[in-house]
Amino acid sequence: MALTTSQRIALIKTIAQRLGSEESSLIDLTLKQFSLPWTHQWGGSKEAYILEMVEGAADDLLVALGHHVGFQLHEAVQRFERPFWRKGMFKLFITHLATHREFAGELQEALLRFRISAFVAHNDIEPTQEWQTQIESALATCDALVALLHPQFHESKWTDQEIGFVMGRGISVSSIRFGEDPYGFIGRFQAFQGQEKSAAQLACELFEAYRKNKQTQARMAEILVGLLEESPSVAAAKTRMDYLEELEVWESSFSSRILAAVKNNPQVGYAWEIPGRIERLVRKWAEKGV
Repeated sequence: MALTTSQRIALIKTIAQRLGSEESSLIDLTLKQFSLPWTHQWGGSKEAYILEMVEGAADDLLVALGHHVGFQLHEAVQRFERPFWRKGMFKLFITHLATHREFAGELQEALLRFRISAFVAHNDIEPTQEWQTQIESALATCDALVALLHPQFHESKWTDQEIGFVMGRGISVSSIRFGEDPYGFIGRFQAFQGQEKSAAQLACELFEAYRKNKQTQARMAEILVGLLEESPSVAAAKTRMDYLEELEVWESSFSSRILAAVKNNPQVGYAWEIPGRIERLVRKWAEKGV
């Protein structure tokens, strides 16, 4: 698959950032394994060196290297081409009635603290853009869908179609009850009780569900690594470390990233027990061959 210029730039930048957290010897080893240029004589930053070595790589080679550092091509392409998704976040489509778009917007905002980027049609589509095309694009690229089941939800011309579209992709579908129970095919999927709960409470419940769900845990694993890297406090670092220790999936790039977080984020590095827990977690997955 040919990459556009913008896709190449973004992919090369991500490779440089993630591979740049490794030791110099490992950087050169990686470049050699991917048949890319390398040299013993280089100065400046690691990222600048990597940028110079990979900038001329063929698209297929860039894609493979991007996968090695934990950046999937299909996800990368989707992020580059869809401005309504926030980069590096879990992508959630919220299907809702137009009359409840205000609450959908509140939920969208509350989810950001968990690195979940939510698509709310009335907030994310410019009036000049073609509505149906943009909605289809969001449905085709989301990681999961949640339906806000308010009364008369089933009467909408759009909501059932949106659910059916995502179910056809085989990804996670769930619903939140606001006076209407799940029906038809969505009746067998997870439902949350939304009555008398705030957007913040529901955002927390969705996050907990997605990080544990077999369908979404692999995608959420990268999100959880990002949350640890960005920990704003020692308390947050401890909570986010708990999440990582519960993961049942792991990518090789995660180990180098969380080790780098000890050096790059004082809230992680100075947190009591966290550096040791990180070392043990990395060792655990290394023993499993990851």
